[in-house]
Amino acid sequence: MFRAAGHRLARLGRPFRLLMASDVLMLLSLMVGHVAVPWWVAREGGARDLAFYGVAVAAASFFAFPLLSPLGDRYDKRRLIALGLGVVLAKSVVEVGLAQAGAYRIGWIVAMEVIGAVAMAAVWPASMSIVAELLPPEQLSEGLGLQKSAQSVGRLLGPVIGGAALTVGTAPALWLHAVMLLAACVVALRIEAPPAGAAARPATQWLADLRAGLAAKWKVPLERGWTLVSFLVMVFFTPGIGMLVPLKVQSLGLQGVWLGACEAGLSAGMLFGALGGSMWLAQRVGRFRASFAALMCEGACFVVLGFSTSPLLMVAVFVLHGACVITVNMVGHTHRMLAIPAHFRSRMTAVNLMVMQVAGALGPGLAGAGLARFSVGQVYAAFGVGLFLAALGYLRVPGYRGFLELPHDQAEGHYARLHPQLFGTAGEKATDSEAFAAKKSR
Repeated sequence: MFRAAGHRLARLGRPFRLLMASDVLMLLSLMVGHVAVPWWVAREGGARDLAFYGVAVAAASFFAFPLLSPLGDRYDKRRLIALGLGVVLAKSVVEVGLAQAGAYRIGWIVAMEVIGAVAMAAVWPASMSIVAELLPPEQLSEGLGLQKSAQSVGRLLGPVIGGAALTVGTAPALWLHAVMLLAACVVALRIEAPPAGAAARPATQWLADLRAGLAAKWKVPLERGWTLVSFLVMVFFTPGIGMLVPLKVQSLGLQGVWLGACEAGLSAGMLFGALGGSMWLAQRVGRFRASFAALMCEGACFVVLGFSTSPLLMVAVFVLHGACVITVNMVGHTHRMLAIPAHFRSRMTAVNLMVMQVAGALGPGLAGAGLARFSVGQVYAAFGVGLFLAALGYLRVPGYRGFLELPHDQAEGHYARLHPQLFGTAGEKATDSEAFAAKKSR
């Protein structure tokens, strides 16, 4: 499987391979930072400082995603990714200095993390949408699968590396965070990408660009329905792979190693699906059936986890759940990215990320309210039923099923063909990007 993945990666061209390397380094670094900084805050400042830190970073991300979304549609995504990572690198150097000097200052730490969250609000939409500019439509599914594989590797190994570094000390862990960020910046700058056709637009058009992106998101019935149902699904999904996992492990009296095994199982399932399992299923039963069945399976997995008392069964269920997650993501995300005109991709992707931020806050709150009256297992099972019912909403989204079954060449530019008045006249940017991608993939 891994040898086949290597051959597939070679076919996709040097720019895409560099993007993969940058993604791995970025995720490794971010995961190390996400382990090291909260650990530092919890140890030195306690629960109160940790709550302040979490709320401030979440609020910064929520507002920054939509406000910075026009950046990725105006400027060279490669330089934007490198610049954003450079800002995160600068804030990490300040944190390293504080940790090295033994000077814990919660105000400084929160300020640096807010700066980092704002920078990543520019990086994430560009990183998620640049693949469509590096590859032709017929290779986009394959490329997104390999990108998700790289990200799964980063998410799988990052916490392990961060935890190992913390056994030496907070400062060494933060040094490692900074060094890997520097490497990710250098690699990102080497990616050859097509020029950003919208860069010449004056700064006074910023609010107009922002309004156009939000209007397109709302006025395309398929996109509006897709976003609303995804929001409901994420309300139930987020706690099921987040706060409920350690609580379930603790409720069974298991040691922390089983928590790590569950997290590793989730990442392993995502990696398996991204390396070919998900696309094999989609080719056998169709994209809509594969995506919808995976969503139903995710709800069933939560129900099983709620009633399970076997740690081995829990790990196996998380492997299956990870494969379902990546199937939904790859099957839908590929077509969705193709449907959005190139000069709107970052803005509309940023709205998706903002919506997920809101769902990511509501879900744990709802789970916390449930835990006040019911057991962890009961809440887990209830969230599984909630996810299952919310996912049925996709059956009511106008045009969703027919859209997923379209061939890639017909999915490309689908929104602009149906609603040309919402996307302006910058369609030539997409054509330029496709020509560049076809050239680079040879």
